[in-house]
Amino acid sequence: MLASRWCSCQFANPSASTGQATETAEETMALGDKYRALHARSLADPEGFWAEQAQAIDWTKRWDKVLDAANPPFYRWFVGSELNACHNALDRHVDGGQGNNRADQTALIYDSPVTNTKKSFTYRELRDQVARIAGMIAAQGVMKGDRVILYMPMVPEAVMAMLACARLGAVHSVVFGGFAAKELSSRIDDCAPKLILTASCGIEPTRIVQYKPLIDQAIEQARHKVPRVILLQRPQCEATMVKGRDLDWNEALAAARPAPCVPVKATDPLYILYTSGTTGQPKGVVRDTGGYCVALAWSMKNLYGVNPGEVYWCASDVGWVVGHSYIVYGPLIHGATTILYEGKPVGTPDAGAFWRVISEHKAMALFTAPTAFRAIKREDPDGKLLKSYDLSKFRTLFLAGERGDPPTVDWAQKLLGVPVVDHWWQTETGWAICGNFQGLEPMPVKLGSCSVPAPGWHLDVLDENGQKMTKPGEVGALAGKLPLPPGTFPTLWNADDRYKQSYMSEFPGYYKTGDAGFIDADGYVSVMTRVDDVINVAGHRLSTGQIEEVLGAHNDVAECAVIGVADELKGQVPLGFLVLKAGVNRPPTEITNEVVQMVRDRIGPVAFFKSALVVQRLPKTRSGKILRGTMQKMADSQPWTLPATIEDPAVLDEINDGLKVAGFATKG
Repeated sequence: MLASRWCSCQFANPSASTGQATETAEETMALGDKYRALHARSLADPEGFWAEQAQAIDWTKRWDKVLDAANPPFYRWFVGSELNACHNALDRHVDGGQGNNRADQTALIYDSPVTNTKKSFTYRELRDQVARIAGMIAAQGVMKGDRVILYMPMVPEAVMAMLACARLGAVHSVVFGGFAAKELSSRIDDCAPKLILTASCGIEPTRIVQYKPLIDQAIEQARHKVPRVILLQRPQCEATMVKGRDLDWNEALAAARPAPCVPVKATDPLYILYTSGTTGQPKGVVRDTGGYCVALAWSMKNLYGVNPGEVYWCASDVGWVVGHSYIVYGPLIHGATTILYEGKPVGTPDAGAFWRVISEHKAMALFTAPTAFRAIKREDPDGKLLKSYDLSKFRTLFLAGERGDPPTVDWAQKLLGVPVVDHWWQTETGWAICGNFQGLEPMPVKLGSCSVPAPGWHLDVLDENGQKMTKPGEVGALAGKLPLPPGTFPTLWNADDRYKQSYMSEFPGYYKTGDAGFIDADGYVSVMTRVDDVINVAGHRLSTGQIEEVLGAHNDVAECAVIGVADELKGQVPLGFLVLKAGVNRPPTEITNEVVQMVRDRIGPVAFFKSALVVQRLPKTRSGKILRGTMQKMADSQPWTLPATIEDPAVLDEINDGLKVAGFATKG
């Protein structure tokens, strides 16, 4: 996931294609005074700042020390304190903790167009269900510190199971439902769970994904043998049970007694979330409990602008970090109403699906990936379906997961008439590294920028020698000065040395984000690409994101990707992939010729951009990230493996066929 060593040479003309600010620099500075004062204080007095923010959380025992920096890079927040994340998400709202009583307020809305199901749960109902599920889990011998793997679809029981583990002090590890058995088995071996919670199937718009055969294969392949599986049978697909190991969810739940909240240390892990490692061994990102709760509570109000009692929608999956933070823990800790959506941006039933959910449930904000909006733009480029829905309660669109390309952000902003906030964060960070803090002080949006650093984040741009680059607009490796703020990962599961080697060793005193970008004169950060996606054209360093901005600005292009392919003369040259908007019937060669000229005009001949392919779709992970690295290996006829996180493997066959027609992927 993270880059190898940063390479030398400057990027060619890094600001050539970046979007312009919607306000002048003077207005930006004037509007940012409140933010800048708060951010400066978070760096100058981190212990005082975060101690104040911690007042939003219920603690069973107060901390002895806010920040323990005795063993860098292993920093620990709120040392000596104790709390329970489930209590903070549910019980205190039911019992009236800190003067709040939201027992009868809706906590969770389940909206599933793939099953034509809608349900809602009040805070009291959700608390009671979670307590019973916690009792069901405890009955299997699971105690504080034990691990439980969740392999679940987007159903209410998945949210409840996460909270139930937290209630017991058990450590949950959610694996995206439908992951390959090999990937699941590696996670079983790494965290050694006592229990797996699963369902019989997941449901896609055009198919049923059976989970149980994958579970059975993974357990058979794993060295660690999981003693118990509890399975939720869905009516769309009934799974076969293994006698003596598997229990029926509803039967086990019926026999369970409610379990109380178990206090844990703030530094104890709440969950493990795996990312794919470059060695084939998955990296288990650890999230501590106390700092995470504090950070999420602060972000819900100050970044997302959500008030308790309002409806907030994060259109992600509980298998990803975004789902952990902003479907489950963040909104509930804050006392908001959260939406769990089992559907797609298009195809369930059409490109108006998101507008229906926002209108029907009166959501004030939506958090999704840019790829979702590119899909909507492709199917409904004029936004005609929006006219059927009332979005009068809707205030802000938040984008993350990959770079918010300026053409897509601009399209969404004009269509919706609300701020579109692109913000940057990672599985490792747990919440935003940079954003535009709508609840604190909305600042002007700069197209192509993820705005400004979050509290506690001191970002620098470093050159290949780890030296700080001081000239605004210079592109280099983006790195966060240690210590990182609360909510970020304190280590990897059972892999302290790997944590140091992967993230902390290349730039001593910094966290290596693996992303490349720049900081402008106003302090706005632009993340241009992963360091691995930088291409070298005859000694000139070019960001693929920079070229993609230009391609995406073409009127007929819905989404695009750029990779670097090997060239004997230049070293590498860029190759573009274009997905066209619905209804475009012009000859592909006309469009490719136009985008080639656009790159020449906006970036210059130095880019040596001469080739683009029109394709039906791009290969992506389930979280919406484009698999540029795999595409590059295919184009260069290098060995490649099927990524475990791919959404539809058939897309790679389509890409390979297109590459061969264009004269690439010539071997094999």
